[in-house]
Amino acid sequence: MTRTNEQLTAAGLVLGGLLLVYWTVIASLIDAWSTDDNYSHGFFIVPLAAFFAWERRRAFAAAPVQPSVVGLLLVGVSLAMLVAGLLGAELFLSRVSIIGALGGALLFLFGWQHLRVMLFPLAFMLLMVPLPALIFNKIAFPLQLLASRVGEYSISSMDIPILREGNVLILANATLEVAEACSGIRSLVSLFTLGIVFGYFVDRRPWVRAVIALSAIPVAILANGLRVASAGVAAHNFGAAGVEGLFHEFSGWVVFIIAFLMMLGIQRLLQRFVPPPVPHLQPTEAASI
Repeated sequence: MTRTNEQLTAAGLVLGGLLLVYWTVIASLIDAWSTDDNYSHGFFIVPLAAFFAWERRRAFAAAPVQPSVVGLLLVGVSLAMLVAGLLGAELFLSRVSIIGALGGALLFLFGWQHLRVMLFPLAFMLLMVPLPALIFNKIAFPLQLLASRVGEYSISSMDIPILREGNVLILANATLEVAEACSGIRSLVSLFTLGIVFGYFVDRRPWVRAVIALSAIPVAILANGLRVASAGVAAHNFGAAGVEGLFHEFSGWVVFIIAFLMMLGIQRLLQRFVPPPVPHLQPTEAASI
């Protein structure tokens, strides 16, 4: 058996072992993606990470194999996080330790250069892990208030009487509450993920990719504020019944599409005003006659 086959066999055995160890954690992740709309995008993360890893296969194969014992230490720390998470019912710790264990196994079997090649796919997998409830709530509540303020300003700019009390908008015909589901955190998480993937495919410059991904934050806030404003206008004209049922669900999709178009516009502006450098071509020698 050649050295390459030995390494692949060892990698397959380690991967199978990690799969057995983390089976219950993986099952809980899939359940979270199925039941929590804030993280339903998790189903797309692993296939995309696998695609990003596959794109790097030549660079991975070309890197020199220099196994590091530090990887074994990283695997041990990740397994300790898994045990601590299971004993303390802390799902975030146990789930994020999957990525640490994969990175540690990669480092132990192949070395630092291989880990560097696969760093982006591994880091991308962090998006599949739901945030702890404490952090989630710390983000969601300010977003609720911000969406309420943007909605209040937009509605009042159309000369519609409105009064805001915290995250509650009071109109003449209805009272609207910007609940956690309407805070925009769902679209923020989804747009941030989409921004990373979109930037990856449309531009090779790291700083442009970062700008496109980070643009998801203001875009999601603005788009969600416009959604709240549209609900306020509908409630003003049709009462509370005008913002329930189909309108509520349909407006979410419309706003998400508008938000993506905003991100597309930002990417086009970057490409127009800061175009990527044209690769320098060596002049060809004149053909002899």
